Amino acid sequence: MPVETEIKFRVADLAGLSARLVAAGFQVQTPRSFESNVLYDTADRQLRAKTEILRIRQYAGHTLLTHKRLPDVGPGEDTHKHRIETETEVADGNALAQVFQSLGLTPAFRYEKWRTEWREGEGHCVVDETPIGSFAELEGPADWIDRAAGKLAVDPEQYITLSYGRLFDLWRTEHSSTAQDLTFEAVGKSGS
Repeated sequence: MPVETEIKFRVADLAGLSARLVAAGFQVQTPRSFESNVLYDTADRQLRAKTEILRIRQYAGHTLLTHKRLPDVGPGEDTHKHRIETETEVADGNALAQVFQSLGLTPAFRYEKWRTEWREGEGHCVVDETPIGSFAELEGPADWIDRAAGKLAVDPEQYITLSYGRLFDLWRTEHSSTAQDLTFEAVGKSGS
């Protein structure tokens, strides 16, 4: 099974990061596009308890079904985040959502962002503009991630291995927000 290895880091200057990506040899793979994600789970959050996600993502004209879980052996989190990822494109996300709901799965968490994808060699960098700030993810082999981070002036101490759901939980606590989803509308209405 394929193991996804990645790190996130905060981005304060999107234009500056874009310039560093170009200088490091990255090329835009997917121009800035809106992305909508819905995580599905049981009512008692069995998937979350097992550190698994089941997601329907709509992005750049595609709908993707993704399942992620911790590896059976090896690191789950070290300086990099490691997950087994199974992903496939689906023709109709709405029909899939109906199937999930008929199986007892319900939308548990929604999150949105504007995403630009860049590619270089063995890996890629996605730049995400979220309702709680901008982040970038480097995904590829761990040694490639560390080399690419160095080229982009990202120190390993800046690495983040948390999911957007966990980052949102921290943000909600810090801002005393009542928003339940990481969407532009929900975060905007929370007054933070």
